[in-house]
Amino acid sequence: MSWLVRRFVAGLVGIAPAVVAPALVTLPADTAVAQTPVATAPGAPPSISASAIGDTRIVPDRATVSVAVESQGETAAKAGADNAARQARVIDAVKAAGVAAAQIRTSGYNVFPEYAQSSGKGPRISGYRAHNTVQVEVRDIDAVGKIIDAALGAGATNIGGVSLFASTTDAARKDALQKAVAKARAEAEAVAAAAGGSLGSLIELAIEPFGAPQPLMRQQAMAGALAASAATPIETGEIVVQAMVRVRWQFMPGQR
Repeated sequence: MSWLVRRFVAGLVGIAPAVVAPALVTLPADTAVAQTPVATAPGAPPSISASAIGDTRIVPDRATVSVAVESQGETAAKAGADNAARQARVIDAVKAAGVAAAQIRTSGYNVFPEYAQSSGKGPRISGYRAHNTVQVEVRDIDAVGKIIDAALGAGATNIGGVSLFASTTDAARKDALQKAVAKARAEAEAVAAAAGGSLGSLIELAIEPFGAPQPLMRQQAMAGALAASAATPIETGEIVVQAMVRVRWQFMPGQR
């Protein structure tokens, strides 16, 4: 082998490692590199949502009565003193009718001047008026009429209103919730059947707030007199306790 051939072969052997070795290239941190798209997870299974309101009717067993006494006097002190004496008699009469002291509370009191017009002059004070209001909680619903009569007989000048409510609504609310869930399911099942499938597993169940919170359940209907003819007749009607739910089920398509 000639000297030139031997040198050429030796050169090929010497560069072979550099040719077959993998190359390592470092890129700047902000260099964009194309990547193979990653397969995304399949979407959530189809579902059916429904909202419904359930209601339960109960008869109120308690009431609050607003009882007021209004008095007039030449001076503020005289009007206030007369009013205090008359309201004390009213409160005593209400207690005698079966209401405990803890169930009576003052809800409003004021004394204010009254004015009269005089010819050629501006208005002048002609006297004073005092107004005292108490809220009476009646825990025997059958005694509401009797208590109103007792207050009026003792000198009350105004019965501001009667609010009927229930001492407890826990059982009624639970019943309303069950009715709401059953109604929501019935509607969802109808939709699922119309779409050619059925309901699967329950995914979500939430109790929605319904209406503004009320310290007393107001009467919703008027039906049936409860008091004896000798007393002021009070009709209890019914209270509607309502609950609202939002439910979601998995939709199971029908087999074709």
